Amino acid sequence: MIPTTYAGNELELFEVAKNWKNYYGSYLRPHLTGRVLEVGAGIGGTTKHLCDGSQEEWICLEPDPRLAGEIQKLLDTRQLPDCCHLEGGVIQGIPTTEKFDAILYIDVIEHIEDDATELRAACARLKRGGHLIILVPAHPWLYSPFDKAIGHFRRYNQRGLRKVVPGGLTNKKLLYLDSVGLMASVANKLFLRQSYPTERQIHLWDSVLVNLSKLMDKVTLHACGKSVLGIWEKQ
Repeated sequence: MIPTTYAGNELELFEVAKNWKNYYGSYLRPHLTGRVLEVGAGIGGTTKHLCDGSQEEWICLEPDPRLAGEIQKLLDTRQLPDCCHLEGGVIQGIPTTEKFDAILYIDVIEHIEDDATELRAACARLKRGGHLIILVPAHPWLYSPFDKAIGHFRRYNQRGLRKVVPGGLTNKKLLYLDSVGLMASVANKLFLRQSYPTERQIHLWDSVLVNLSKLMDKVTLHACGKSVLGIWEKQ
């Protein structure tokens, strides 16, 4: 089950990473139709970039009252489309009779100790033909003080992510993203050993390294990267 309070402040740090959100969002948008459930919506930064208002409904599910309050502010000031709604709590609190066309976990399941149980709950709430979409930090060997500081239980490789996704789902896409960012993460682990990146480093990564990764990821055929993206369809 997802924690009810959130450790760390990287949501605020990475909110400026618009280029990165647009990059991984380009793989997700074709599947973001109908009823969408965004689990662990945080402060709404991902919602602002992915929800274009064409969806029938977009539910921002967030268990942390402080973070949910930030989403509510976006709703009150109409910075999110009218189809967006805030729901407090965790996915287990949503009746299994409620079905969704897409369920999103964007940098979320690494914060959940029992990730396999969480994803089974998600699968039970997917429509037939619906999509489970997961983005997570890559490579267990890259686990760092930063991961620990923000409450990550683990990082994933493709095999590890595939292992925790329940049966009854067909994998449509499984690839690494941000190959150049991976090199920066390795440098941090070996040399800088920072618990948190600075705002300047985030801007540099988002404005320069992500653009380079868009090219290099194609060259490497998505064989390496700082994040793992998986998309599964319910049969």
